[in-house]
Amino acid sequence: MRIVIAGGHGQIALRLERLLAARGDEVAGIVRRAEQNDDLRAAGAEPVLCDLESATVEGVAAHLQGADAAVFAAGAGPGSGSARKETVDKGAAILFAKAAERAGVRRHVVVSSMGADAAHQGDDVFDAYLRAKGEADEYVRSRTGLDWTILRPGSLIDDAGTGLVRLEASTGRGMIPRDDVAAVLAELVDTPATTGLTLELISGSTPISVAVKSVAGN
Repeated sequence: MRIVIAGGHGQIALRLERLLAARGDEVAGIVRRAEQNDDLRAAGAEPVLCDLESATVEGVAAHLQGADAAVFAAGAGPGSGSARKETVDKGAAILFAKAAERAGVRRHVVVSSMGADAAHQGDDVFDAYLRAKGEADEYVRSRTGLDWTILRPGSLIDDAGTGLVRLEASTGRGMIPRDDVAAVLAELVDTPATTGLTLELISGSTPISVAVKSVAGN
């Protein structure tokens, strides 16, 4: 498969790129800065320079041409303010979905956040983040031209992955290593039977491949 990842230099994206490249997929990662290119190449991915905050739908669609799947893993990051939650976590996610439709790339996997809700109340930056992610998720779910799956991980940690997770429509709060999030994403990309599902993810007791097959109905 050829898979294009938005937010290609993110902590989860770099892990995902290594996994996909190791299994023989062709991977491209969209990045904002040329100095990030070497890190992507080291992960086995082709860097694609494109700023999703200023790009056009047509411009991003050109980068998606010929892809078998698209993964949105971009984020404004913990140090950013409410304005960039709107332009990245919401705006870039919607732009990327539109571009995928324009390019005819149906398989579309989104890294969202547990608690994402377009109607979330509050004035803090994290409140703005949850609203932005929720609004982006709502947009993606409305697109009939996409075979979408939305993944909402719990609290992200840098511990080594265990390969054991809980993956359900509703899991309750919990932590999850970024290694395991990336491994779940790699399985989801390759499991179109999860289309139309919004899934929460925390650490658990089920092997990842089994957990994905279970939610896919296999």
